[in-house]
Amino acid sequence: MNENLFASFMVPMTLGIPITTLIIMFPTMLFPTPNRLINNRMITIQQWLTKLTSKQLMVTHNPKGQTWSLMLISLFLFIASTNLLGMLPHSFTPTAQLSMNLGMAIPLWAGTVFIGFRNKTKMSLAHLLPLGTPTFLIPMLVMIETISLFIQPLALAVRLTANITAGHLLLHLIGSATLALMSINLFTVLITFIILTLLVILEFAVALIQAYVFTLLVSLYLQDNT
Repeated sequence: MNENLFASFMVPMTLGIPITTLIIMFPTMLFPTPNRLINNRMITIQQWLTKLTSKQLMVTHNPKGQTWSLMLISLFLFIASTNLLGMLPHSFTPTAQLSMNLGMAIPLWAGTVFIGFRNKTKMSLAHLLPLGTPTFLIPMLVMIETISLFIQPLALAVRLTANITAGHLLLHLIGSATLALMSINLFTVLITFIILTLLVILEFAVALIQAYVFTLLVSLYLQDNT
């Protein structure tokens, strides 16, 4: 295990060249395009999960919002597979980088806001001022609502980054403690190993949940603007 606590979050380099792009492209290999009349079990399960997730995300959308279904399900599959691959030992998790998460959140958020101002200009502007606001509070509330609107992509990115980073750091710390206690007390090592195993299971669940939450929030922003 790495001595540096933050070594797993450093951008991997090969011959002085960052290989982040190759790592980001790797999850696409896990979802091959079916080219047979009868698919195998793995592709069948993937298609079933994709349809189930797509149905849950798009059930409340109108026809305009449903045109985003392919982008949203692709986003969910990418984040989920990247998070799960980051659980492998000595691997790199791109979603633990705030810059990458901002790169996903800002364009998607800007696209939903642009659609809202293009299709429902009056309603989008009305969101900046709650109904029945006293006259003297109008400038302050418009400023607050505008700031909260621009904070949405930052909140999306920070939420995903914080959850993935916190889980990996906790696993690193408990794993290091388990190794350090092996020569001191076997009973304590057993307890910490059980805790570590439970945390690994929890981290796998968090990897999927955070991918769903990120995609669901983008879907809700889209629903408000279509």
